[in-house]
Amino acid sequence: MQVLLRADASARIGLGHLRRCLSLAQALRARGAQCHFVCRDLGLDVAALVAAEGFGCSLLPAPAPGFQPDADAPAHAAWAGLPQADDAAQAIAAAAPLQPDWLVVDHYAFDQRWHRAVSAALGCAIAAIDDLADRPLQVDLLIDHNLADDHAAKYAGRLPAGTPGCTGPGHALLGPAYAGATPCVVQEAVHSIGIFMGGTDAAGLSQQALQACTLAGFHGPVEVAASSAFVHLAALRQAVAARPHTTLLLDQPDLAGFFGRHGLQIGAGGGATWERCCLGAPTLAVAVAANQQQALQPLARRQVLQLVAGTADAPVPDAPAIAGALAGLLASGTLRRRLAAAARGLVDGQGASRVAATMQGLALTLRPATMDDARLLLAWRNDEATRQASHGSAPVAWPDHQRWLAAVLADDRRQLWLACLGGEPVGTVRADAPAPGAPDPAQVLSWTVAPAARGRGLGVRMVRLLAARLPGPLRAEVREGNTASVRVALATGLLPAGRQGQVLHFRRS
Repeated sequence: MQVLLRADASARIGLGHLRRCLSLAQALRARGAQCHFVCRDLGLDVAALVAAEGFGCSLLPAPAPGFQPDADAPAHAAWAGLPQADDAAQAIAAAAPLQPDWLVVDHYAFDQRWHRAVSAALGCAIAAIDDLADRPLQVDLLIDHNLADDHAAKYAGRLPAGTPGCTGPGHALLGPAYAGATPCVVQEAVHSIGIFMGGTDAAGLSQQALQACTLAGFHGPVEVAASSAFVHLAALRQAVAARPHTTLLLDQPDLAGFFGRHGLQIGAGGGATWERCCLGAPTLAVAVAANQQQALQPLARRQVLQLVAGTADAPVPDAPAIAGALAGLLASGTLRRRLAAAARGLVDGQGASRVAATMQGLALTLRPATMDDARLLLAWRNDEATRQASHGSAPVAWPDHQRWLAAVLADDRRQLWLACLGGEPVGTVRADAPAPGAPDPAQVLSWTVAPAARGRGLGVRMVRLLAARLPGPLRAEVREGNTASVRVALATGLLPAGRQGQVLHFRRS
């Protein structure tokens, strides 16, 4: 499989979206997939982060300042820095040469309009990593590893019914280091504390957490994990230097060892939540945004972690608020052991592999047609929209169809395939080779998308699959006005080659 991943990172967005996409890319690569990233320049060196994990990255240009989203844009549209239609056009241009089978998008700024534009242009399946359910989505796979009582209810009205989903903490997108990492050992007394407030910590919570340790009466070792992308890194360095028994861990490729070696963790929401759960690290989670509270509150209700959140008057928890919750955790080994057990029961570190396997299972494949497919092929052929787009618009009778199919299957010069998605037929594609000695050596392509599968970009995908198997020149004839088939021909790499009457000709030399 060829897989593209569209994600951004910035001081405002953080690094979490990019990190979880990298974890998924590693799991896909382990299954033989080729992965490539498409990211926008939003002030962080994302290309270097991606390259450090062994993946290529196409960098979209930095947006012009002053972008103001339209009233009908998604709630987080400003994160993209430009209209989503413009982002889609640029992403399509960057991705088209790679001809992806899947595009994974992890971005709160994009909705179904972005998904439809990209899927139609690239002919690929779309997987969305999301947890907000705050905008309409049009995708082939939903990935939401947050805890919810009913994900179908959560996305009702936001996602077409029946869309496959990898949902719940069992699908948490963690890196390969976590599956076999040594879990945290919870003792009666806390001997050290770890602090990690996400990839950029724009709110400066690391310093607040350090102060909270002292206010809660903890004077033992504290280790603070951070990255060079931290907004207030200089201030954090000063705070670490000023507190005894305090160290700074900078730019680690993974934090499995860090989460496992401390008796208590103080951390922000996001992907690190699941990393701490996987290692059974007792956690005081600090929520600084509404989307973090939405993800963390169900975990707090199930006693997977303790939560301290901002209020309307003080949206960012301060040191005294953090210290108040921290004191209770420091005092009770029983509470910390209960949190650790509940956390480890949710996440086992295999989530990214499960998602990668699901994507492989949903990949479009081709299988040779047989006579057992005759009824299905006839129903597709006699569909009214199919007939109107065909050279012959009259319905085909069952005996005639049987004779035609038997002749096609017996002819070595003709290949007839069924395209299947997750094992279910969604269309048919055919290649007819010319007779020996014919003046035009090009094979002729034709295709039909099943009526129930239209509008999902499957035509491009299935024709590309067959075209990639066929050496030499190819051509196709499309009835004028059949815009969907014109789009398929062009996206497959066939170029306009004239017309005869109402028939448009396309060709690959």
